[in-house]
Amino acid sequence: MSTVIPVAESKFLKIGEVATESSLSVKTIRYYEELGLLTPSVKRAKSGYRLFHWSVFNRLAFIKRAQSLGLSLSEIQEILAVHDAGHLPCGVVKQCLLEKLEAITKQIEALKILKSELQGILSGWQEVPSKERIAQTICPNIQSES
Repeated sequence: MSTVIPVAESKFLKIGEVATESSLSVKTIRYYEELGLLTPSVKRAKSGYRLFHWSVFNRLAFIKRAQSLGLSLSEIQEILAVHDAGHLPCGVVKQCLLEKLEAITKQIEALKILKSELQGILSGWQEVPSKERIAQTICPNIQSES
């Protein structure tokens, strides 16, 4: 038995159509909708089906791009809330990107320190450590003497 969608709702797309056109899984789209990321672009039919306005593709494209820049779904949700309130969210986006850049800079510094430490360990690597060290450690090369 097929569900009859009133003419007013026929301009809306079902979740499978949105998934196909956006190259996202139905599960991902449901998840985004549950988080409220798609709120203005989705409504429910009387049958309970999710019906999406064509504007959902702009939101999904924004979400994909923001994620590719390292923004979390909660950051994206904050940005979309500003947009949905009728304001241009570029200031919020810029702040998120500045914070992301700062975090990446700190990660790079931490990785440089780790790289130096690994190089030091490998430069002093002993293929056959002393029997005393073997008896006291799991891997003498990475466990410092106490």
